[in-house]
Amino acid sequence: MSIGTCKTRHRTVSVNGLELFIREAGEPDRPAVLLLHGAPSSSHTFRNLLPLLADTAYLVAPDMPGFGFSEAPPQQRYEYSFENIASTIEALTDVLGLKRMFLYVHDYGAPVAYQLALRRPGRVLGLIVQNGSAHDEGMVGIWDDAKAFWADPSPENRAKLPDWLNFEGARAVYLDGVPQRLKPLFPPECWHLDWERMSRPGNVEIQFKLFEDYKNYVARFPDISRYHREHQPPCLIIWGRHDVYYALEEIIAYARELDRLEMHVLDGAHFLLETHCRECADAIRGFIASAAR
Repeated sequence: MSIGTCKTRHRTVSVNGLELFIREAGEPDRPAVLLLHGAPSSSHTFRNLLPLLADTAYLVAPDMPGFGFSEAPPQQRYEYSFENIASTIEALTDVLGLKRMFLYVHDYGAPVAYQLALRRPGRVLGLIVQNGSAHDEGMVGIWDDAKAFWADPSPENRAKLPDWLNFEGARAVYLDGVPQRLKPLFPPECWHLDWERMSRPGNVEIQFKLFEDYKNYVARFPDISRYHREHQPPCLIIWGRHDVYYALEEIIAYARELDRLEMHVLDGAHFLLETHCRECADAIRGFIASAAR
Protein backbone atom coordinates (compact mmCIF):
# COMPACT_ATOMS: atom_id res chain seq x y z
CA MET A 1 0.00 0.00 0.00
CA SER A 2 1.29 3.43 -0.88
CA ILE A 3 1.83 5.97 1.86
CA GLY A 4 -0.99 8.07 0.43
CA THR A 5 -3.58 5.38 1.05
CA CYS A 6 -2.36 4.66 4.60
CA LYS A 7 -2.97 8.24 5.62
CA THR A 8 -6.29 10.04 5.81
CA ARG A 9 -7.09 12.19 2.80
CA HIS A 10 -9.39 15.21 2.86
CA ARG A 11 -11.40 16.70 0.03
CA THR A 12 -14.68 18.30 -0.97
CA VAL A 13 -17.09 16.55 -3.32
CA SER A 14 -19.92 18.25 -5.21
CA VAL A 15 -23.20 16.34 -4.84
CA ASN A 16 -26.43 17.67 -6.35
CA GLY A 17 -25.16 21.23 -6.01
CA LEU A 18 -23.92 20.78 -2.42
CA GLU A 19 -20.29 20.81 -1.35
CA LEU A 20 -19.67 17.88 1.00
CA PHE A 21 -16.43 17.50 2.92
CA ILE A 22 -15.15 13.92 3.24
CA ARG A 23 -12.29 12.11 4.92
CA GLU A 24 -11.15 8.89 3.29
CA ALA A 25 -8.45 6.30 3.77
CA GLY A 26 -7.49 2.98 2.23
CA GLU A 27 -7.65 1.71 -1.31
CA PRO A 28 -10.94 1.79 -3.26
CA ASP A 29 -10.62 -1.89 -4.24
CA ARG A 30 -10.98 -2.95 -0.58
CA PRO A 31 -14.33 -3.47 1.20
CA ALA A 32 -15.99 -0.09 1.63
CA VAL A 33 -17.06 1.35 4.98
CA LEU A 34 -19.31 4.41 5.08
CA LEU A 35 -18.91 6.11 8.47
CA LEU A 36 -21.82 8.30 9.52
CA HIS A 37 -21.26 10.67 12.42
CA GLY A 38 -23.59 11.94 15.12
CA ALA A 39 -24.45 15.32 16.59
CA PRO A 40 -23.04 17.82 17.20
CA SER A 41 -19.90 16.37 15.65
CA SER A 42 -18.73 15.52 12.15
CA SER A 43 -16.30 13.19 10.40
CA HIS A 44 -13.79 14.55 12.93
CA THR A 45 -15.17 11.76 15.15
CA PHE A 46 -13.37 9.22 12.96
CA ARG A 47 -10.04 11.01 12.55
CA ASN A 48 -8.12 8.48 14.69
CA LEU A 49 -9.94 5.40 13.39
CA LEU A 50 -9.42 5.89 9.66
CA PRO A 51 -5.63 5.36 9.49
CA LEU A 52 -5.89 2.31 11.77
CA LEU A 53 -8.17 0.55 9.28
CA ALA A 54 -6.64 1.79 6.03
CA ASP A 55 -4.94 -1.59 5.54
CA THR A 56 -8.29 -3.38 5.75
CA ALA A 57 -10.94 -1.27 4.02
CA TYR A 58 -11.73 1.75 1.92
CA LEU A 59 -13.18 4.18 4.44
CA VAL A 60 -15.33 7.19 3.60
CA ALA A 61 -16.48 9.55 6.36
CA PRO A 62 -18.57 12.48 5.09
CA ASP A 63 -19.68 15.54 7.00
CA MET A 64 -23.45 15.57 6.60
CA PRO A 65 -25.07 18.80 5.31
CA GLY A 66 -25.13 21.34 8.14
CA PHE A 67 -22.24 19.67 9.99
CA GLY A 68 -18.49 20.03 10.05
CA PHE A 69 -16.94 21.45 6.92
CA SER A 70 -19.79 20.53 4.59
CA GLU A 71 -22.04 23.22 3.22
CA ALA A 72 -24.92 24.34 5.45
CA PRO A 73 -27.45 25.86 3.05
CA PRO A 74 -30.36 27.76 4.58
CA GLN A 75 -33.57 25.86 5.22
CA GLN A 76 -35.18 27.63 2.27
CA ARG A 77 -32.73 25.82 -0.03
CA TYR A 78 -32.36 22.46 1.68
CA GLU A 79 -34.78 20.24 3.59
CA TYR A 80 -33.15 19.22 6.86
CA SER A 81 -34.71 15.83 7.39
CA PHE A 82 -32.90 12.55 7.84
CA GLU A 83 -34.67 11.19 4.79
CA ASN A 84 -33.32 14.02 2.64
CA ILE A 85 -29.85 13.83 4.16
CA ALA A 86 -29.87 10.10 3.35
CA SER A 87 -30.70 10.99 -0.26
CA THR A 88 -27.70 13.33 -0.33
CA ILE A 89 -25.39 10.70 1.16
CA GLU A 90 -26.77 8.08 -1.24
CA ALA A 91 -25.93 10.40 -4.12
CA LEU A 92 -22.43 10.80 -2.66
CA THR A 93 -21.92 7.02 -2.68
CA ASP A 94 -22.94 6.97 -6.33
CA VAL A 95 -20.48 9.77 -7.16
CA LEU A 96 -17.73 7.83 -5.37
CA GLY A 97 -18.67 4.56 -7.07
CA LEU A 98 -19.52 2.69 -3.87
CA LYS A 99 -21.62 -0.32 -4.84
CA ARG A 100 -21.76 -2.26 -1.58
CA MET A 101 -20.56 -1.15 1.83
CA PHE A 102 -20.49 -1.60 5.57
CA LEU A 103 -22.43 1.08 7.42
CA TYR A 104 -20.90 2.54 10.58
CA VAL A 105 -23.83 3.79 12.67
CA HIS A 106 -23.35 6.37 15.42
CA ASP A 107 -25.96 8.67 17.01
CA TYR A 108 -27.53 10.79 14.22
CA GLY A 109 -25.77 8.55 11.73
CA ALA A 110 -28.31 5.84 12.57
CA PRO A 111 -31.36 7.42 10.89
CA VAL A 112 -29.29 8.18 7.80
CA ALA A 113 -27.76 4.68 7.66
CA TYR A 114 -31.07 2.92 8.12
CA GLN A 115 -32.72 5.02 5.42
CA LEU A 116 -30.00 3.74 3.08
CA ALA A 117 -30.40 0.15 4.28
CA LEU A 118 -34.19 0.15 3.98
CA ARG A 119 -34.07 1.59 0.48
CA ARG A 120 -31.39 -0.70 -0.93
CA PRO A 121 -30.72 -3.60 1.46
CA GLY A 122 -28.64 -5.45 -1.12
CA ARG A 123 -25.93 -2.79 -0.85
CA VAL A 124 -25.28 -3.43 2.85
CA LEU A 125 -22.34 -5.72 3.60
CA GLY A 126 -22.88 -5.35 7.34
CA LEU A 127 -23.64 -2.96 10.19
CA ILE A 128 -21.16 -1.49 12.68
CA VAL A 129 -23.25 -0.01 15.48
CA GLN A 130 -21.57 2.30 17.97
CA ASN A 131 -23.87 4.00 20.47
CA GLY A 132 -26.75 4.62 18.12
CA SER A 133 -30.33 3.54 18.67
CA ALA A 134 -32.78 1.67 16.45
CA HIS A 135 -35.14 0.37 19.15
CA ASP A 136 -37.32 1.81 21.89
CA GLU A 137 -35.19 0.05 24.50
CA GLY A 138 -32.26 2.34 23.76
CA MET A 139 -34.21 5.55 24.30
CA VAL A 140 -35.32 5.76 27.91
CA GLY A 141 -35.12 8.25 30.76
CA ILE A 142 -33.30 11.19 29.24
CA TRP A 143 -35.57 11.01 26.17
CA ASP A 144 -38.85 11.48 28.07
CA ASP A 145 -39.00 15.25 27.56
CA ALA A 146 -38.15 14.85 23.88
CA LYS A 147 -40.92 12.31 23.40
CA ALA A 148 -43.40 14.60 25.15
CA PHE A 149 -42.39 17.46 22.84
CA TRP A 150 -42.65 15.29 19.72
CA ALA A 151 -46.14 14.23 20.75
CA ASP A 152 -47.18 17.81 21.54
CA PRO A 153 -44.77 20.53 20.34
CA SER A 154 -46.34 23.18 22.54
CA PRO A 155 -44.38 26.10 24.02
CA GLU A 156 -44.79 24.47 27.45
CA ASN A 157 -43.21 21.20 26.30
CA ARG A 158 -40.46 23.01 24.44
CA ALA A 159 -39.61 24.89 27.63
CA LYS A 160 -39.02 21.54 29.35
CA LEU A 161 -36.33 20.54 26.87
CA PRO A 162 -32.74 20.87 28.08
CA ASP A 163 -30.77 23.82 26.75
CA TRP A 164 -28.25 21.83 24.73
CA LEU A 165 -27.76 23.75 21.48
CA ASN A 166 -24.89 25.85 22.82
CA PHE A 167 -21.21 25.53 23.67
CA GLU A 168 -21.84 23.86 27.03
CA GLY A 169 -24.19 21.41 25.38
CA ALA A 170 -21.59 20.49 22.77
CA ARG A 171 -19.05 19.86 25.53
CA ALA A 172 -21.49 17.84 27.63
CA VAL A 173 -22.17 15.32 24.86
CA TYR A 174 -18.52 14.29 25.05
CA LEU A 175 -18.11 14.24 28.83
CA ASP A 176 -21.50 13.29 30.30
CA GLY A 177 -21.23 9.91 31.96
CA VAL A 178 -17.50 9.59 31.33
CA PRO A 179 -15.61 8.22 34.36
CA GLN A 180 -13.32 10.85 35.85
CA ARG A 181 -10.22 8.81 35.05
CA LEU A 182 -11.05 8.93 31.30
CA LYS A 183 -11.90 12.61 30.96
CA PRO A 184 -8.27 13.70 30.39
CA LEU A 185 -8.31 11.65 27.16
CA PHE A 186 -10.78 14.04 25.53
CA PRO A 187 -9.11 16.88 23.58
CA PRO A 188 -11.10 20.11 23.98
CA GLU A 189 -10.80 20.91 20.30
CA CYS A 190 -13.60 18.37 19.77
CA TRP A 191 -16.33 20.52 21.29
CA HIS A 192 -14.67 23.78 20.30
CA LEU A 193 -14.77 22.66 16.64
CA ASP A 194 -18.34 21.42 16.96
CA TRP A 195 -19.55 24.68 18.43
CA GLU A 196 -17.61 26.81 15.94
CA ARG A 197 -19.39 24.96 13.12
CA MET A 198 -22.76 24.80 14.86
CA SER A 199 -22.76 28.54 15.62
CA ARG A 200 -22.70 29.47 11.93
CA PRO A 201 -25.67 31.73 11.06
CA GLY A 202 -28.87 29.68 11.06
CA ASN A 203 -27.21 26.45 12.13
CA VAL A 204 -28.70 26.21 15.61
CA GLU A 205 -32.13 26.35 13.99
CA ILE A 206 -31.02 23.62 11.58
CA GLN A 207 -29.97 21.43 14.49
CA PHE A 208 -33.33 21.91 16.20
CA LYS A 209 -35.09 21.02 12.95
CA LEU A 210 -33.22 17.72 12.86
CA PHE A 211 -34.08 17.08 16.50
CA GLU A 212 -37.75 17.57 15.59
CA ASP A 213 -37.39 15.20 12.63
CA TYR A 214 -35.84 12.49 14.80
CA LYS A 215 -39.39 11.53 15.84
CA ASN A 216 -39.98 10.31 12.27
CA TYR A 217 -36.97 8.04 12.60
CA VAL A 218 -38.24 6.65 15.89
CA ALA A 219 -41.58 5.94 14.21
CA ARG A 220 -39.72 3.68 11.77
CA PHE A 221 -38.25 1.41 14.43
CA PRO A 222 -40.72 -1.39 13.50
CA ASP A 223 -39.53 -1.16 9.87
CA ILE A 224 -35.94 -1.48 11.04
CA SER A 225 -36.77 -4.54 13.12
CA ARG A 226 -38.38 -6.15 10.06
CA TYR A 227 -35.30 -5.28 8.02
CA HIS A 228 -33.06 -6.96 10.59
CA ARG A 229 -35.18 -10.11 10.71
CA GLU A 230 -35.71 -10.43 6.97
CA HIS A 231 -32.26 -9.51 5.66
CA GLN A 232 -30.07 -10.56 8.62
CA PRO A 233 -27.13 -8.22 7.92
CA PRO A 234 -23.97 -9.21 9.81
CA CYS A 235 -23.66 -6.82 12.73
CA LEU A 236 -20.89 -5.67 15.04
CA ILE A 237 -21.81 -3.69 18.14
CA ILE A 238 -19.11 -1.68 19.88
CA TRP A 239 -20.63 0.14 22.80
CA GLY A 240 -19.52 2.54 25.49
CA ARG A 241 -21.33 1.34 28.59
CA HIS A 242 -21.33 4.76 30.31
CA ASP A 243 -23.38 6.38 27.53
CA VAL A 244 -26.12 8.48 29.16
CA TYR A 245 -27.92 9.06 25.83
CA TYR A 246 -28.51 5.53 24.54
CA ALA A 247 -29.19 2.75 27.03
CA LEU A 248 -27.27 -0.50 27.13
CA GLU A 249 -30.57 -2.35 26.67
CA GLU A 250 -30.31 -1.39 22.99
CA ILE A 251 -27.84 -4.24 22.54
CA ILE A 252 -30.36 -6.81 23.75
CA ALA A 253 -32.85 -5.57 21.18
CA TYR A 254 -30.31 -6.16 18.41
CA ALA A 255 -29.58 -9.64 19.79
CA ARG A 256 -33.27 -10.46 19.63
CA GLU A 257 -33.37 -9.84 15.88
CA LEU A 258 -30.00 -10.73 14.39
CA ASP A 259 -28.30 -14.10 14.06
CA ARG A 260 -24.80 -12.90 13.05
CA LEU A 261 -24.08 -10.54 15.90
CA GLU A 262 -20.78 -9.74 17.62
CA MET A 263 -20.82 -7.49 20.70
CA HIS A 264 -18.09 -5.58 22.54
CA VAL A 265 -19.08 -3.49 25.56
CA LEU A 266 -16.22 -1.19 26.50
CA ASP A 267 -15.50 1.09 29.44
CA GLY A 268 -16.27 4.28 27.56
CA ALA A 269 -19.22 6.56 26.85
CA HIS A 270 -21.02 8.14 23.90
CA PHE A 271 -17.89 9.16 21.99
CA LEU A 272 -16.19 5.82 22.44
CA LEU A 273 -13.51 6.40 19.82
CA GLU A 274 -11.94 9.13 21.95
CA THR A 275 -11.00 6.58 24.61
CA HIS A 276 -11.02 3.14 22.92
CA CYS A 277 -10.13 3.76 19.29
CA ARG A 278 -7.59 0.95 18.95
CA GLU A 279 -9.87 -1.61 20.60
CA CYS A 280 -12.66 -0.60 18.23
CA ALA A 281 -10.35 -0.78 15.22
CA ASP A 282 -9.27 -4.31 16.16
CA ALA A 283 -12.90 -5.42 16.50
CA ILE A 284 -13.87 -3.82 13.18
CA ARG A 285 -10.92 -5.37 11.35
CA GLY A 286 -11.89 -8.84 12.54
CA PHE A 287 -15.56 -8.26 11.77
CA ILE A 288 -14.89 -7.17 8.20
CA ALA A 289 -12.72 -10.25 7.61
CA SER A 290 -15.40 -12.51 9.11
CA ALA A 291 -18.32 -10.92 7.24
CA ALA A 292 -16.44 -11.23 3.95
CA ARG A 293 -16.24 -15.02 4.29
